[in-house]
Amino acid sequence: MNRIFRNTIFYLLIFLVIIGIVSIFNNNNEPTEKMTQDEFYKHLENGDVTALTMQPESSVFEITGKLKGYEENKFFVTYVPFSEYSQSRINDAVTKLDKDIITVEPPEKTSGWVTFFTSIIPFVIIFILFFFLLNQAQGGGGGRVMNFGKSKAKLYNDDKKKVRFNDVAGADEEKQELVEVVEFLKDPRKYAELGARIPKGVLLVGPPGTGKTLLARAVAGEAGTPFFSISGSDFVEMFVGVGASRVRDLFENAKKNAPCIIFIDEIDAVGRQRGAGLGGGHDEREQTLNQLLVEMDGFGGNEGIIIIAATNRADVLDPALLRPGRFDRQITVGRPDVKGREEVLKVHARNKPLAETVDLKAIAQRTPGFSGADLENLLNEAALVAARQDKKKIDMSDLDEASDRVIAGPAKKNRVISKKERNIVAWHEAGHTIIGLVLDDAEIVHKVTIVPRGQAGGYAVMLPKEDRFFMTEPELKDKIVGLLGGRVSEEVTFGEVSTGAHNDFQRATGIARSMVMEYGMSKLGPLQFGNSQGQVFLGRDFNNDQNYSDAIAYEIDLEIQRIIKEAYERCKTILTENREKLDLVARTLLEVETLDAEQIKSLFHNGKLPDRDYTALNGNLTTDENVKVNINTKKEEKEALLDPLDKRGPEDLEITEEGLNTPPIKEGAPQDQPLSFPNEDDNNKKS
Repeated sequence: MNRIFRNTIFYLLIFLVIIGIVSIFNNNNEPTEKMTQDEFYKHLENGDVTALTMQPESSVFEITGKLKGYEENKFFVTYVPFSEYSQSRINDAVTKLDKDIITVEPPEKTSGWVTFFTSIIPFVIIFILFFFLLNQAQGGGGGRVMNFGKSKAKLYNDDKKKVRFNDVAGADEEKQELVEVVEFLKDPRKYAELGARIPKGVLLVGPPGTGKTLLARAVAGEAGTPFFSISGSDFVEMFVGVGASRVRDLFENAKKNAPCIIFIDEIDAVGRQRGAGLGGGHDEREQTLNQLLVEMDGFGGNEGIIIIAATNRADVLDPALLRPGRFDRQITVGRPDVKGREEVLKVHARNKPLAETVDLKAIAQRTPGFSGADLENLLNEAALVAARQDKKKIDMSDLDEASDRVIAGPAKKNRVISKKERNIVAWHEAGHTIIGLVLDDAEIVHKVTIVPRGQAGGYAVMLPKEDRFFMTEPELKDKIVGLLGGRVSEEVTFGEVSTGAHNDFQRATGIARSMVMEYGMSKLGPLQFGNSQGQVFLGRDFNNDQNYSDAIAYEIDLEIQRIIKEAYERCKTILTENREKLDLVARTLLEVETLDAEQIKSLFHNGKLPDRDYTALNGNLTTDENVKVNINTKKEEKEALLDPLDKRGPEDLEITEEGLNTPPIKEGAPQDQPLSFPNEDDNNKKS
């Protein structure tokens, strides 16, 4: 209602301004000729005046009239001062004229108040218009010009939208920590009788998307109390003192609605460590933080106000903010494990019709490292994929496609790829695949495809065998070998390398650097070099990042090079020994484009694909959503690609415009077998 009233007044003012402008233009457009005194006297004495009206004003006569030859609506106007000379000259000229054409009007009696209001109204209209424009710019009713110091916290107290602990999955321990907060809000006497003090503040720490905000809202929903939500960035504005004023206003509103919960999201925006640093010794953010510290430690224990804050950078928060009495309890909300991911999927699948073949446990196993937000996005993408195909239920194929879209982006169905690049991608991804199957501690390739997605020409989904909280040195080294598998495969197969492994190098180098500088897994011994803070924040010193000498920095670089070089040579040995299987996986990828874990294992151990989804060599093969890359391949080139590799060697292998050109293999080396598919006779064989 207030918004409608404000809009009505605003549009009314605009209408009045438009009317005033139009009236001004209309007055200016009237056919009026301004005349000087000399010109007026000249026309008057020559007898050219046909009508004359004299209007006395404060110190002059306003004289209007017509001249001979004027149109009906045209007239002149001039101003003659009160003086003996003017009066005598006019009287002399008037005696010669017809007195009927002369009209002398009495002076208007205008009230002083009317004159005052008439002169001030335009300024009032301009001021009110400016006020409303500034009010709209400040955000309407919640941001009035005189209320910019008010808190922007939103009050949620709607029973229909309340979140319960049942809506939060994958965080059982975190929910248990918050149960005491709920019980205190419901029955504070239980703790007061035993002399216990409930934590005044709870700090939720964890990566983005893990459900910190959802946990805070669940606490408010379970306790049935008002829930104030505000972001840390909402406190600070360009005006000095606004942040501290908003903090005071927030706590005043909370006290009026006690018992209640105040939730401050991204508190690191206002709670960073104080000090000289980059922002000066005394800035607006620091004033806001000081006021927040005072308010948090200023209310009594029975007022029923509990503060819950969330951040993913607890290391940059001010120590005074984390001390007991303000944030007594810190709860780490991490990414869910495989069991937690399954529970999260069940929660988000409540309103989605799933086919009977959908196995949420299998999806949870395929998504290590996914947060709750990632899993919700995965199910939503699966629903969108199913809707595009006019399905009534979501099946596993929709979830697989959604997983690929979340990890690597949508498939590039119309991308044109040359034969050479397609072969490079196939052998590159096959290299990752073989390493994952040979090494015990390497990550397993769950799915490999040469279908372009996002910015990648192809990709391999490499998953750990189980959820890990710690990794040993052999496991890290095997992971580096797996990352280098694509580059080494290109070198072994084609004798040249491409730029497709730049991301693999980045990840492998990062692991090697962490092994040397953080984990003590090098010849330099169990030492840690450098600070783990990573970035410079307000209140931090630039010079604290490197705490070792230049000589040690040189030794660190040598150790990183050694780890990468050893992994590269080890990877080359493995792929050379398994060259036949490497070529088989790559040639199969060129044909079917996508292989899952079961197909990869069957190719590696049995030399053929499992008896599934394959009817004939040139039939409809199961691919990545049946996506085929646009490539101009002649039928004879496709058939030649599936021919067995005769006696040709890797050192002379090259790619031509016609396709893969494979010279003879060295004597004594095993020959590759043609791409094989299962038939009825193979069903009786043991895998």
